[in-house]
Amino acid sequence: MKKIFKILLKIIKWFVIILAIIIALLYIFGYGYLVRGVRVTYLTGHKTAFLEDYEYFDNRTIEKGTAQPWKISKGYNKVPTTEKLNQTNKDLGTTSFLIIKGDSIWHESYYDIGSETAKTNSFSMAKSIVSSALGKAIDLKMIPNLDAKVIDYLPKLKGQYAKDLTVGDLSSMASGHSWVEDYYGPTSLTSQAYFKKDIRELMLSLGVDKKPGQEFIYQSGDTQLLAMVLEKATNMKLSDFVSKYFWQPMGMEQDALWQLDHEGDGIEKAYCCIASNARDFAKFGKLFRQNGNWNGEQILSEEFIQKSINPRFTESPQYGYGWWLSNYQNKQIYYMRGHLGQFVIVIPEDDLIIVRLGHLKGLQTKTDPHSEDFYIYIDEAQKMINQK
Repeated sequence: MKKIFKILLKIIKWFVIILAIIIALLYIFGYGYLVRGVRVTYLTGHKTAFLEDYEYFDNRTIEKGTAQPWKISKGYNKVPTTEKLNQTNKDLGTTSFLIIKGDSIWHESYYDIGSETAKTNSFSMAKSIVSSALGKAIDLKMIPNLDAKVIDYLPKLKGQYAKDLTVGDLSSMASGHSWVEDYYGPTSLTSQAYFKKDIRELMLSLGVDKKPGQEFIYQSGDTQLLAMVLEKATNMKLSDFVSKYFWQPMGMEQDALWQLDHEGDGIEKAYCCIASNARDFAKFGKLFRQNGNWNGEQILSEEFIQKSINPRFTESPQYGYGWWLSNYQNKQIYYMRGHLGQFVIVIPEDDLIIVRLGHLKGLQTKTDPHSEDFYIYIDEAQKMINQK
């Protein structure tokens, strides 16, 4: 028995030594971020980024001002969710589902980790907020217009077409930048940006190798570059800028948290990762539905709003400037969208905002830019409203 115990101790000892060598080599050759990635995802029982992962990163606070709570409709939660919506919410792990009619919450359901105040990851819904920040910087004349050259703010930008790239190209996902969007590859650029501790260095190591402004190609790196421009142009941290010009005047009910690449002077993961709640995310839908006006104050110019919610390229009618677009049911629909099925859907014709947050997204095919659950949320919300 003692002999077996000694053998086991020897095996464990060598396992620890080999593991330590592997980890050391990963850091030596620039793959140390994989250790962080494994610790945050696989060792917490996940395969990719998840709703509560902000707890594992450094964050900067987006401070609220005086709260302006949503009005509650007279018909609040009087109509039950449809059978199909119930099943979809169950199958896809919905945590929050809101229907806002006019300026009032008409329906509100929470499941699992969801609640009125529960913070969950926005993922790429943050792109719509960053693009809004660009619009505000233009309104404030901190950036002249959408044609402003990125290289004027980021002189170390590389690539054959670096001098041609504009802030509008970044907002509309038409940069020509050599970013490749991949959410599951451990060594992908998306994974590196998520787990490395110097996103600025990573972004400036990539070049603008194709002529910008030619076509829509969805790339998270575009929004991260845009954040770096905003940081330079406004001389403010992005979280502070969003707090001052959006979170506070719009009366968000909770402080939000924005993940950073590292503490101190780190930069926000601008392409994702605002931890907030469904009610506060919904207010960006309301701001755009109201053409940038909030309680009589023009927070964001109507011109920029209209630019945002209309396609830049006729070949890509599904995207404008920071917002996804659809003409489902022959209605203008625009929406914020994030990894794993985060949605703020705005249907102006129906004076309707639908918010869905959760763990999984519905089926996404290569022939349709919108996932199947996007249509379900719209159809079932309308069925519920028509039952009133």
